Amino acid sequence: MAERIVFEGELDLEHLNLIKAHSAREMYVEELAQIAERDERIVITCADVGAGGKIGEFKEKYPDRFIDTGIAEADQVGVSAGMAFNGKIVYLAGFGPFLALRALDQVHTDVAYQNIPVRIVSTHSGLTSGGGPTHYNIMDLAVMRDLPNMTVIAPSDSAQCIKAIRATLEYPVPVCFRIARGAEPAVYTTQDYDYEVGKAITALDGTDLTIIATGSLVALSISAANGLAKEGISVRVIDMHTIKPLDKDAIVKAAKETGHIITAEDHLITGGLGSAVAETLADAGIGVPFRRLGIPGEDFPPLGDCYELYAHFGYDPEGIKRAVRELLGK
Repeated sequence: MAERIVFEGELDLEHLNLIKAHSAREMYVEELAQIAERDERIVITCADVGAGGKIGEFKEKYPDRFIDTGIAEADQVGVSAGMAFNGKIVYLAGFGPFLALRALDQVHTDVAYQNIPVRIVSTHSGLTSGGGPTHYNIMDLAVMRDLPNMTVIAPSDSAQCIKAIRATLEYPVPVCFRIARGAEPAVYTTQDYDYEVGKAITALDGTDLTIIATGSLVALSISAANGLAKEGISVRVIDMHTIKPLDKDAIVKAAKETGHIITAEDHLITGGLGSAVAETLADAGIGVPFRRLGIPGEDFPPLGDCYELYAHFGYDPEGIKRAVRELLGK
């Protein structure tokens, strides 16, 4: 790459010194409020997600375009589908695990099967909810990417979430955005980079190994790659912000050019990004040393802070560095 577009140095997760952090949960609503000023089709539905922050401001400013169904996600999906079918641009703000599991029948039948362009904003991704096994959103990628007609996007930081919102404003098909609970590290030091749904971004170039990461794991992977560079290990980091449609060409190219692939995701290692990359390599007949980083899935994750759990499962920056060394035989 001609110019570095991501942060330098390593993230100090022990003290949560996250370079510069913003909340995608707040910023996407702020963006929608601005769009709503000029587009009366914008509607937000929620299922008792609270009335504070930016979503509370949206509700106050546009009370006739904000619908709270209460703790009834299935109803929320049905209402959203009906409004979108009648020409509204509906953003369904919801708690990730409930949308992927509790309301799956409605997402499947009312949205995906009907191919209605509801925008599902699935929050508290991965282990970021801090709410324990019943509230971890760790199966949603496996579920959502298997639904026909569904586009699945996991922005790497809050500013990229805004790029994704803008890029899909007039999308004629359903979209699921996967974002974290709160402040996430800012990955990109400039917004002057191309963003296209379905096209991965080479966030950091390298020649020895490629880490293909999604969501908040992009920042942790870059942190690890920056540390490994001091050891003479050159790591490429691919920001796979779109899980479906997947950029298969970027995966194949990385495998051929660097010869080693690691995937990193805040999700079960089965069914999500790691599985999608493995399927792509198998279909292309490419055999390279390969490892999936994420939640193993033999047991439900314990209750804990997400960064502590990342370290526990080996996909914090130190765990990622360790996996790279092991795969390279160093």
